[in-house]
Amino acid sequence: MRVIGGEFRSRRLKAPHGDAVRPTPDRLREALFNILSPRIAGAVFLDAYAGSGSVGIEALSRGARHVIFLEKSRPALRALEENIRMLDIASRCEVHPGNAAPVITRFDADIVFLDPPYPREREYELCLAALGENPRPLVIVQHASKFTRHLRDSYGRLTRVRILSQGDNSLSFYEPRP
Repeated sequence: MRVIGGEFRSRRLKAPHGDAVRPTPDRLREALFNILSPRIAGAVFLDAYAGSGSVGIEALSRGARHVIFLEKSRPALRALEENIRMLDIASRCEVHPGNAAPVITRFDADIVFLDPPYPREREYELCLAALGENPRPLVIVQHASKFTRHLRDSYGRLTRVRILSQGDNSLSFYEPRP
């Protein structure tokens, strides 16, 4: 796994062993940040269910001001902390260990990226319901393409405005209703 663009372009990232963490594929990450390019500079980016931190680190690499990582898995946290040390970015980010759903609305972020483990479908509902009551400017949800029909078009004041699919993976983009 590597950083695709920006300041840390081509730098390799550590990932935990095993299949407990499913990194966002490079092609999907590249497509995501092409879409985000007009919004990422100076943004606060929240990477929930961060795993090794590849998406949040990509956000920093491309100009985000600050990244908040939420992760529960101990092996993933070790990989994430090693990546932060290796890139010397500790002053530009914060790591909060534990389950994301109960705390996701405690953080002010311009962009929230949600990528719960696919088998934990309830996490999508919990996070999106909380964010729908206290919306952020942009919420992006990575999910299995076949799961698209299970996500609602709106949660509270958040409405899905776009779906990007690449093979087995999809991204749903939610924004507050005007």
